[in-house]
Amino acid sequence: MASPGHSDLGEVAPEIKASERRTAVAIADLEWREMEGDDCEFRYGDGTNETQDNDFPTVERSRLQEMLSLLGLEMYQVQKLSLQDSLQISFDSMKNWAPQVPKDLPWNFLRKLQALNADARNTTMVLDVLPDARPVEKESQMEEEIIYWDPADDLAADIYSFSELPTPDTPVNPLDLLCALLISSDSFLQQEIVLKMALCQFALPLVLPDSENHYHTFLLWAMRGIVRTWWSQPPRGVGSFREDSVVLSRAPAFAFVRMDVSSNSKSQLLNAVLSPGHRQWDCFWHRDLNLGTNAREISDGLVEISWFFPSGREDLDIFPEPVTFLNLRGDIGSHWLQFKLLTEISSAVFILTDNISKKEYKLLYSMKESTTKYYFILSPYRGKRNTNLRFLNKLIPVLKIDHSHVLVKVSSTDSDSFVKRIRAIVGNVLRAPCRRVSVEDMAHAARKLGLKVDEDCEECQKAKDRMERITRKIKDSDAYRRDELRLQGDPWRKAAQVEKEFCQLQWAVDPPEKHRAELRRRLLELRMQQNSHDPSSGVQEFILGISSPSSEKQYFLRWMEWGLARVAQPRLRQPPETLLTLRPKHGGATDLGEPLWSEPLGVEHFLREMGQFYEAESCLVEAGRLPAGQRRFAHFPGLASELLLTGLPLELIDGSTLSMPVRWVTGLLKELHVRLERRSRLVVLSTLGVPGTGKSTLLNTMFGLRFATGKSCSPRGAFMQLITVAEGFSQDLGCDHILVIDSGGLIGGALTSAGDRFELEASLATLLMGLSNVTVISLAETKDIPAAILHAFLRLEKTGHMPNYQFVYQNLHDVSVPGPRPRDKRQLLDPPGDLSRAAAQMEKQSDGFRALAGLAFCDPEKQHIWHIPGLWHGAPPMAAVSLAYSEAIFELKRCLLENIRNGLSNQNKNIQQLIELVRRL
Repeated sequence: MASPGHSDLGEVAPEIKASERRTAVAIADLEWREMEGDDCEFRYGDGTNETQDNDFPTVERSRLQEMLSLLGLEMYQVQKLSLQDSLQISFDSMKNWAPQVPKDLPWNFLRKLQALNADARNTTMVLDVLPDARPVEKESQMEEEIIYWDPADDLAADIYSFSELPTPDTPVNPLDLLCALLISSDSFLQQEIVLKMALCQFALPLVLPDSENHYHTFLLWAMRGIVRTWWSQPPRGVGSFREDSVVLSRAPAFAFVRMDVSSNSKSQLLNAVLSPGHRQWDCFWHRDLNLGTNAREISDGLVEISWFFPSGREDLDIFPEPVTFLNLRGDIGSHWLQFKLLTEISSAVFILTDNISKKEYKLLYSMKESTTKYYFILSPYRGKRNTNLRFLNKLIPVLKIDHSHVLVKVSSTDSDSFVKRIRAIVGNVLRAPCRRVSVEDMAHAARKLGLKVDEDCEECQKAKDRMERITRKIKDSDAYRRDELRLQGDPWRKAAQVEKEFCQLQWAVDPPEKHRAELRRRLLELRMQQNSHDPSSGVQEFILGISSPSSEKQYFLRWMEWGLARVAQPRLRQPPETLLTLRPKHGGATDLGEPLWSEPLGVEHFLREMGQFYEAESCLVEAGRLPAGQRRFAHFPGLASELLLTGLPLELIDGSTLSMPVRWVTGLLKELHVRLERRSRLVVLSTLGVPGTGKSTLLNTMFGLRFATGKSCSPRGAFMQLITVAEGFSQDLGCDHILVIDSGGLIGGALTSAGDRFELEASLATLLMGLSNVTVISLAETKDIPAAILHAFLRLEKTGHMPNYQFVYQNLHDVSVPGPRPRDKRQLLDPPGDLSRAAAQMEKQSDGFRALAGLAFCDPEKQHIWHIPGLWHGAPPMAAVSLAYSEAIFELKRCLLENIRNGLSNQNKNIQQLIELVRRL
């Protein structure tokens, strides 16, 4: 059901200043006077009429609350649903269950969206399923919520006829579900939802309606994390590869709106315009999709946004530059504020209608001062043809349009030709001087109209100010590291090398005491040199930022990620032409080969600096060179452990020296043990493999993690992130948390790294596998297993510790590939090649020519090999994640969790045992 008239915008939040309230209400509550002749006048209502304020809002308030109650979200109105809540591992994580009652829908949507499942918007409920097809703990809820009654019973019909909301056996409109979930989520979960929707190529929510509070929200913060890549083709000169935030990049915007009733679907038309060739992608949800005809209860007034980005391929590029498309749900007469915003930010507005009445004519007449171009798409056979023509003739001079701005589309109109005509209009507007706006520009216009902008909260702005105080000093990344991050230079590299030598001496049969003493002396000198420094102003500001209250701290870390990405762009090592093969930043899978980018400056460098202050101080305390009472940095591990608990990946292996700062890592884990108290049972899951095979993307898709992906932003080293297991499931799974370790750029995959480099890679692979209960080894199609990983297998076989392992072949090119292919399984079991022989020889194994199947831990009858289909469906940057990829990742996740639950991943650890294992390894 469409929302009632424009009076739903007449009330704004009481905290707005009186003058701002009057302005917002004046814009929203238009009370039209009768038109005299061809002149249209209107006056603004002040919103003080008691009847106006108290009549319609109570209906809307009830409608929103009833929808939230129906979906089980009413409890999240005060304490919002958090990102950490949505990522918990539960019984649901192992079941491909179908929603049976409306309260299942939000969780089903979040689970599918986390897995980048293109079917996430399907809110169909399945009532008659097998008993084990959904979580057991929810069966009692289902019995309570489903009410069976005979529709023929007049009494029952009278009782339930008051509610126009969906009953439990009636699917909820996907747009209602999205709006209800966003209203119930905190800003960080909203950001995650929008980011995942962008990867699925869904249209994104830009203005979120909240009819109960009359406080529509512009979602600027929610879009901050979206980065897209495209090929820029200027009218003259050579094109260039570009990567930028969608919030900051400017592009012409085109809005599609409905006036009164239209027999033509805006969303279908937009999808056709955005879809190249004959491939139709349902970016915007529309009436012909499953559940598309279900009445919208709370989502009218929603403004959606999507983009077209060129790829540099003439056969796919509809437009030569990025273009923004906007879609208003509901008619403009009922959502005047949103329509006013669209006219102020758009280069052109397409108005779909069957009828132009006196009311709509007055509405459009008020836009006579607008510089926006207007186009009408009519269906005269369904409308009042003569009335439409009369009003259109009056609007021609007012809106500065001509007959070319009026398009007619009926059922007999050729759809392809009509879409080409729309594209031609957009192309003509692009070629002429036109307005170009970013999402930040749109937010500025929204503020002027009285809309709430999610980014304007106090915590967010304080965090942004702190970030800017740090980043404004960064002119050159290398110079900043040298001047501000002083402990990460030569002293740390030399200290790391000395500690490696000292560790190797411990395993010597008869280590020379003189050499041991010399190494100890050199290490203390280097640590004293580090400890003589004070944290720089930038590091001190960073420490204050992560010491802030929880919400402000999370805002600060996100701002730092984006701020550093803007001011410290990595330098290219190859010409832009080679970058056409790169995937979007959050995709992860790129072509193999040497890294294209130098290491970018990131949050990890500031935390690394804190770690070195702690390392140096701890070393001196251990040696008796510094009294424990004079420690200044003992609280640093506590700050870092809190970041790990909030979902930030922390560095386990330093990316610059490829060594582990043991005191810092063990100190952090000790603090984590204190904070988790009794819930400290761990399972460690790690990934290894050749860079560029999609390891980080695989983990992010499986568990909703935040590991950096793509060569342009992925740091070296290894990072860890903590996942919480729901308390009701931890006993069954056998652990309270899963510690996930992602190795980025550790394994080269070529024997050119023989010698010190190879030994380093093999040691790191042994370390990560030795810490792990489960290891996923990511390979590129049918490439050989990297020698360093095989080397780690041979080493660990001696110790008797072997993690549960899964070989994952990532198909980087084909879209659909069936399950494990026999030839790939044979590859693992056949005699080894040169790399395997070399690894065995370096390990001094007399039987070094064994195949992998010959190792004691390998059971060829067990399923250890997975094939993951191609990540993208179509060609980036307009490609969505393949449904086959999403489904394969879910099956892999289910297998890993089953192995953990069944005890196939060796003995689980508590954090104290992990600390001791770190020290030994």
